Amino acid sequence: MTTHVLSDTRVLTGRSLTHILRSPDTIITTAVTPIALMLLFVYVLGGAINTGSDESYINYMLPGILLITIASGIAYTAYRLFLDLQGGIFERFQSMPIARSSVLWAHVLTSLVANLVSVAIVIGVALLMGFRTGASVGAWLAVAGILILFTLALTWLAVIAGLSAKTVDGASAFSYPLIFLPFISSAFVPTESMPAPVAWFAENQPVTSIVNSMRALFAGEPVGSDIWIALAWLVGILVVAYGFAIAIYRRKMS
Repeated sequence: MTTHVLSDTRVLTGRSLTHILRSPDTIITTAVTPIALMLLFVYVLGGAINTGSDESYINYMLPGILLITIASGIAYTAYRLFLDLQGGIFERFQSMPIARSSVLWAHVLTSLVANLVSVAIVIGVALLMGFRTGASVGAWLAVAGILILFTLALTWLAVIAGLSAKTVDGASAFSYPLIFLPFISSAFVPTESMPAPVAWFAENQPVTSIVNSMRALFAGEPVGSDIWIALAWLVGILVVAYGFAIAIYRRKMS
């Protein structure tokens, strides 16, 4: 049974990736906004922002930009899932000897691949803009693991949106608050510079611990308790989102 699921998921993932390869503008569009934000903050606003450290501003802000890249990209997952659902493709798959879960996992894995490509493009541009890191191979792998977990957690939220939406706009609009969330965190300015109520929210929302962990890993510094808080948030969101997505999918297909 496991082999059957893996085989079906591989075939359906190949189908979804083929669609993206035929229209790479989705990946390019996903990367354009974060790159524009980097240019704006580094070359226009960065000189007026005091981060409280001697590191360059591009080093300080890159973790938040990477999260925004992923939050922008998962909107396409909800969009593609909604189109498949409305186009009757799910019902067509139901009439075939295909494992039910493989249909959703194909969209999730496609999202993971597409978003990691977008992240790689953004990191490449950041290097051209002066981003430098002394991170070890282990630290880079840890950053990659955090980004993968973040992508999976948000993608399963996108699955919920894609299955529940009534319109195309509704399917992708859910990502807007997720894109905005890094701006109310330590991603661009220290939380100490914010008014007390805003600072409290910023310090206790998941993006801050994720950004702080990635920033420390890039700088080769101890991550402290932030990494465990970040992992707890990500795993918790992933488990809850996965459970809701599967329940909604089963109800839709029953």
